[in-house]
Amino acid sequence: MQFNPKRVVCALILCGLASYSTFAQEERKSEGSVGTSQVHSNDISDHHIPVTLTADDGLAIIAAALDSHVRVGVKRDCSHLVHAIYLRAGFPYAYVRSSDLYKGIDEFQRVADPQPGDLVVWRGHVGIIVNPAQHIFFSAMRSGPGIDAYDAPYWKRRGQVRFFRYIEVNGKSNSHAPLVLTHQHE
Repeated sequence: MQFNPKRVVCALILCGLASYSTFAQEERKSEGSVGTSQVHSNDISDHHIPVTLTADDGLAIIAAALDSHVRVGVKRDCSHLVHAIYLRAGFPYAYVRSSDLYKGIDEFQRVADPQPGDLVVWRGHVGIIVNPAQHIFFSAMRSGPGIDAYDAPYWKRRGQVRFFRYIEVNGKSNSHAPLVLTHQHE
């Protein structure tokens, strides 16, 4: 019996996500919290409270990342791939380069503890957190879309890593800019 390496990787990712999701739910129950919002007084404008994504939203982003249709026709760089995945998952934002994501944009809040679906960003590269417990992320690599550990020596040499979580304001996208599709139809 032959094993398909892509299916094995997907199965391992999904097992890791399931265990992380269960852990996150138990952690929230033990803390007695209702949601995952991380609101600071300076983030509130016009009485709109920014709310970060839930663990289920993060899983939707991971599912979109594993959907091969997202990658068809997408430019081969990391920021276009991540943008297409977020669009597919239903979390739109105006396309920006990874260097702009690293600086920070309105649609994402910087976080210290990443969860599945969050962005992992270096100057010049971006990916999506798959399993924070094992430091695994998904991105466009030299050999194509794939996963790696963000604490691997190669990524450590890239400099300080930052994590960002998508923000919704009152249940709606925080993006005020028009959507820019980043894939080309062939």
